[in-house]
Amino acid sequence: MSTSNATQLVLVVDDDSITRVLARETLEQGGFAVEEANDGLAGLSAFERLRPDIVLLDVMMPVLDGYGACKALRVLEAGAHIPVLMMTGLDDSASINRAFEVGATDFITKPIAWPMLVHRVRYLLRASRAFLDLAQSRARLTNAQRIAKLGHWEWNLATGEIQCSDEIYRMTGRTREQLPASRESLLQLLHADDRPVVDEALDTALQRRERFNADFRVMRPDDSIRVVHAQGEVQCDGFGVPARIEGTAQDITERKRVEERIHQLALYDSLTGLPNRSLFKEQLGRAIARAERGGGVLAVLSLDLDRFQRINDTLGYEAGDLLLQETANRLARTLRQTDFVALSDRNEANYFVARQGGNEFSVLLDGVHRAQDTANVARRILEALARPFDLDGNEIVASACIGIAVYPLDGKDADSLRKGAGSAMHHAKQQGRNGYQYYNAVMNTRALEKLALESHLRKALERDEFALHYQPKVDLENGNIAGAEALLRWISPERGLVPPAQFIPMLEEAGMIVEVGAWALRKAVADHLRWHDQGLPAPRVSVNVSAIQLRQEDFVAVLAHAIKDGAARPGIDLEITESLVMHDIESNIAKLKAVRDLGMDIAIDDFGTGHSSLAYLAKLPLQTLKIDRSFIITMLDNADAATLVRTIISLAHSLRLIVVAEGVETEEQAKMLRLLRCDQMQGYLFSKPLPFEEMTALLKAAAPGERAQGKVNPERARLREAP
Repeated sequence: MSTSNATQLVLVVDDDSITRVLARETLEQGGFAVEEANDGLAGLSAFERLRPDIVLLDVMMPVLDGYGACKALRVLEAGAHIPVLMMTGLDDSASINRAFEVGATDFITKPIAWPMLVHRVRYLLRASRAFLDLAQSRARLTNAQRIAKLGHWEWNLATGEIQCSDEIYRMTGRTREQLPASRESLLQLLHADDRPVVDEALDTALQRRERFNADFRVMRPDDSIRVVHAQGEVQCDGFGVPARIEGTAQDITERKRVEERIHQLALYDSLTGLPNRSLFKEQLGRAIARAERGGGVLAVLSLDLDRFQRINDTLGYEAGDLLLQETANRLARTLRQTDFVALSDRNEANYFVARQGGNEFSVLLDGVHRAQDTANVARRILEALARPFDLDGNEIVASACIGIAVYPLDGKDADSLRKGAGSAMHHAKQQGRNGYQYYNAVMNTRALEKLALESHLRKALERDEFALHYQPKVDLENGNIAGAEALLRWISPERGLVPPAQFIPMLEEAGMIVEVGAWALRKAVADHLRWHDQGLPAPRVSVNVSAIQLRQEDFVAVLAHAIKDGAARPGIDLEITESLVMHDIESNIAKLKAVRDLGMDIAIDDFGTGHSSLAYLAKLPLQTLKIDRSFIITMLDNADAATLVRTIISLAHSLRLIVVAEGVETEEQAKMLRLLRCDQMQGYLFSKPLPFEEMTALLKAAAPGERAQGKVNPERARLREAP
């Protein structure tokens, strides 16, 4: 409230100008700043404007006297605690009493002993500051106790009286008048089961002169219950006799609820409400112990929803969560079980269903009579999940794969059975969707082989075990090499050439495809530059892009970095599958336009197998369509396939796109494609995918007169013949 850190402001209100002048000179010599007002109303206005640290207020003034001004000042929020020194020539006690009644802090009589005024003002300011500091400290303490729901109490052992803070009464839901502060009355507030415990704890603390600690439940008038933690210390008199207990009480209801919630979260899945992995393992262990004692049979089913990530990607994670909840509900209804319940029909098993995480669930069948009976349960589950789901207006048909492991045939402990069921489930997925498989040793061996393969795969990049092979694309009109597709290969020292169908899905599952894809781009650029440096007719090289790569936010930046060394001679293109590019189409259009700006052409791979929208197809910055080989290998014997190929070629040409036929293996297929005016072909008829050295040799083997145009040697000349 002072005008600066060093100077405090005094407001002098007096109708006598001589008094104001003398007060100003005295106070300014004492280091204060001074402002003046000549009557009560002017003084109030100056106070609100200046907010002084202290007010010197004359009693006898025109317009509004000092009593009225002081009373009005105390009504103001800023004036409630400001020191007010009344200056009066009246020395009767009635006038002095009236001054204090209207809120004066102190008074000084006229004529004023001016040398004493500075000391009186300083004293009042120090006292005021001490009072405000104490009030703020008490307010902070009270607020802190309120926030912490912490109260304090003191029990006088001589009188039996217990003094409590306001927070104690808030905890109990009662006022001071409603709650006599005695031990007996306070104990009556507690839950009946807690009273003897607290009573005994108090007596023990008094007898042993030790700390008192207890948790108990308080019954409030509205029938709600609060959990309170109380503690206290025994205070003794000079003779060592207990005189009182001082302590605190804290409302820990919310903490207890959180602890219960944590316990709930530790054992149950928050999304579906089903038991989680930990509780399932615990119940499975108990079931195994019972089966071991009684010679019974039980089974573990591991269930995984098919194509769950596609639902997340297409409809969003909210829809995915809703599907998991509905799946949990159907499982519970189908199995007629939320816990171990003895069923009336002894031929039926007891069920226990849990969520393992993600889109995987587990089912325990306890009390199975025959291992084969579990197939009936698996089929019943698959039938229940096959019915359409309504996900906020979107009708979804789901399916699942189930793996089954049986005790004691497939394992005698919880971990073995869970692993066996999981392995069987993965085997079921490999066999196709919406099915079930039993666990067996052959499956386990395959699972271990896959695990070992993945372990070696993680080290393949740092060991430089990856390579690119190139399959030429040939111009169907003149037989020239028009381009090449770069195909990733893994040459393992332990396993030799590993088929791409084995390791590429593993790269995607392990999250390595982004790093390996970036390597493939850099490698293709380097090989392309080497062909240029050797003076060869280097064809444009296309590199495949996976769904995971395209979804990366820095996808375009990674491409730009990978091709920077070949920026002067751009010759690297991208191939993206039809189904991939149509997902999140608007975002992909923007990304692919940025790719086109880098000087890279874009081809749609496997065209005809997805669900393209012609409207979006026209918007995409494409240069090439590649017809899927499934149409090429059937078009000679299947009129519908031939019609589709003709339609795709016509559509592509109308959009000014180049058409490449994949998987061409026979002369008859090549002739048909020429008749249909297909632009290029790719397949074993011309060449299998070749390592860099063999692809280099093929480029060098182009006829000398045609080398500049990149034509092939005479043995390939038949490709240029008319049909």
